[in-house]
Amino acid sequence: MIHPAALPTLVYSDERGTIRDFPLLSMAGMTHGRYSRPELEDLIALPEGSELFTLPDRLPVGTDPVNGEALLFEEHPDYPGRNIQAVAAFMSPAHTSILTAAYQAKENPLLLPLFAYTAVGWHDGRFWVAGFRSDDDQRQDYRHFKQPVINRKTEKLLKRYRNNRLVQHLGKCCLTYHCPAARNFFLGRWEAPLPTSPVCNARCLGCISLQPSGCCQSTQERISFVPSAQEVAEIALSHFNRAERPIASFGQGCEGEPLMQAELLEEAIGLIRKQTLSGTINLNSNASMPEAIGRLARSGLDSLRVSINSAQKKYYNSYYRPRGYGFSDVKDSIRVMKAAGKFVSLNYFILPGFSDSEDETNSFIDLLTQTRPDYIQLRNLNIDPEWYFRSLDFPSDQPTRGIRTWLATIKREAPFLRFGYFNPFLG
Repeated sequence: MIHPAALPTLVYSDERGTIRDFPLLSMAGMTHGRYSRPELEDLIALPEGSELFTLPDRLPVGTDPVNGEALLFEEHPDYPGRNIQAVAAFMSPAHTSILTAAYQAKENPLLLPLFAYTAVGWHDGRFWVAGFRSDDDQRQDYRHFKQPVINRKTEKLLKRYRNNRLVQHLGKCCLTYHCPAARNFFLGRWEAPLPTSPVCNARCLGCISLQPSGCCQSTQERISFVPSAQEVAEIALSHFNRAERPIASFGQGCEGEPLMQAELLEEAIGLIRKQTLSGTINLNSNASMPEAIGRLARSGLDSLRVSINSAQKKYYNSYYRPRGYGFSDVKDSIRVMKAAGKFVSLNYFILPGFSDSEDETNSFIDLLTQTRPDYIQLRNLNIDPEWYFRSLDFPSDQPTRGIRTWLATIKREAPFLRFGYFNPFLG
């Protein structure tokens, strides 16, 4: 992994959204309002396919190149009085953040959209970000997506499956929202999505498909219908017959909780397994219904990915705001799936300053010891970080380890685990 030869400089945005660097200050990172100077080992070149965001109502913070002191950058260096804004990177898939972007918010700032905001700087003609590659799998790498090819193959399958509502829905996900999973379905490779549920039994702060009016905007539309088991099976079988090392996954960003359609999933899995034993059938879920998980495992479900923001009940509840289930049900679902001899991943939402805090780290290790999942997916939490900490009433004086030290600790304390970013093909 390549790191910069020197600490990158601070970057900022002018009123027109043009991003510039300020050579007199080095970049900074932030964890729950605390500023720090990144180590060179924390930094990698901005991955291809990443995006840069300007942060409205937020002034950039850099560090003194000599002593590392955090310094607020308040005005345009060439045009005093003009507004400037902080800048953050949204890293492409398979990368995990070490530090969030450093800024100081103005009074009553606009709520940031549901993305992850990683610290970014400029050095030697390129951008550098505080993060690391967490999975070598290339299934969502930018270079593998050629839009003319995607357009052609998508139109072809939309015509072939014109009567399958789920294929038509995925066509919009592919062409409008550029969903990598939907794109890969139409390209006939890797992991295909199987959204089924327009409803949910949680009200997540960071739900990317449904937000209340006046809150941050959802990044995509939620599916508006429940497909039939035949429509679901048709997609999965088509994908299994075309792709190498294929995976088909329930539980997508464009739906609610798939366990709300447990009977449909059970029927669809049965239809698939009657025709083939190949391919990995996966469920991305909040794991709120242990009994339903048991039925799905018996019907042929291969793997379960359980999404959690915290191993502490109070913070889990503050983020998920569950309806009709509790954190104990989540743990029971993991146990049920493991007892059936199936594969379990934890989709653990990473946010520097929270995930690596002492209490959270200790609670996470306890959860791993109690339930013994197989795999941890190191996914960045897509949310305005200050809103998250405020909503959870998370104390500002919590000591933190740093994400790299945190990960080393988890690997040492739970040596049975594998780590990555994507749902693995199980062969």
